[in-house]
Amino acid sequence: MTAPLHEPTAETAPSAAEEAAVASTDAKAVQGRSLGRIAWERLKRDKLALAGGVVVLLLVVVALAAPLITGILGQDPNEYHEDLIDPLFGTPTGSLGGISGDHLLGVEPVNGRDIFARILYGARISLLVGFLSAMVAVILGTVLGILAGFFGGWLDSLISRVMDGLLAFPQLLFIIALVSVMPNEMLGLTGSSVRVFVMILVIGFFGWPYIGRVVRGQTLSLREREYVEAARSLGAGRVYILFKELLPNLVAPIVVYSTMMIPTNILTEAALSFLGVGVKPPTASWGQMLSSAIDYYESDPMYMVVPGVAIFITVLAFNLFGDGVRDALDPKASR
Repeated sequence: MTAPLHEPTAETAPSAAEEAAVASTDAKAVQGRSLGRIAWERLKRDKLALAGGVVVLLLVVVALAAPLITGILGQDPNEYHEDLIDPLFGTPTGSLGGISGDHLLGVEPVNGRDIFARILYGARISLLVGFLSAMVAVILGTVLGILAGFFGGWLDSLISRVMDGLLAFPQLLFIIALVSVMPNEMLGLTGSSVRVFVMILVIGFFGWPYIGRVVRGQTLSLREREYVEAARSLGAGRVYILFKELLPNLVAPIVVYSTMMIPTNILTEAALSFLGVGVKPPTASWGQMLSSAIDYYESDPMYMVVPGVAIFITVLAFNLFGDGVRDALDPKASR
């Protein structure tokens, strides 16, 4: 009997490192991704949205650190520098509105206040009104919208008619009339703080119907879904369904419309300050600076350009970031 041409070889057992690598690969293959992670991965691929988000974050940091930054630079937003003003024409001496190492964006005509310091402090007013009024609108719009969509009937009809009435109301004229007759002291607040408080409440109150309509429409669709019917069949109460089943699925549209409302509110505050019914001088405001720059747009154009560019960059950054968030949270998005 002849021997086999080839002797059978024993299989080599995989090493511990190879087994760990295979197990790790299998775990990664079956690892699920949450909705938040999917949205973040989509948002990371949108470079314009990320750039807008970075600018928004920088604006918030700069606004919060305005006293520290101006203190380091040795400038006060309300300090006069009349020695830097031409006594004949009332315009800053030097080129480009008095830009120098001490005054990075120049000085204001007539009084010589540092424009850079006032831009920083103006950002605090604009962002404060923009964020807080959006928060008021989101709270009111979410609560009333979800109640109208979930319960329906006479409650839905009442809330819908209120929304229609507020959407047709001349918001800007009402704010002008209201702020113009406000007292200088109210609820422990004085001066510009009263006007900021009133602007936040009124802009937020007139803004909630926009998000309320969106939330109502989404609620009407979600309340007929299978998981809501399953929760009802298991004996879940209305409060549980509202807060545990419906509200989590409304987070995406609420976040999207919040990011869209903030730049609109910033523009509204700038318009009110431009018309003279915003914050009172000497409190810095971008709209107020634009209003003052009208008389000097020929002799000192930089005084108009700087606050105009600040408003443009802020609104553009919020809009780019809002568009990116909308696309990232859209389950039908291709990106």
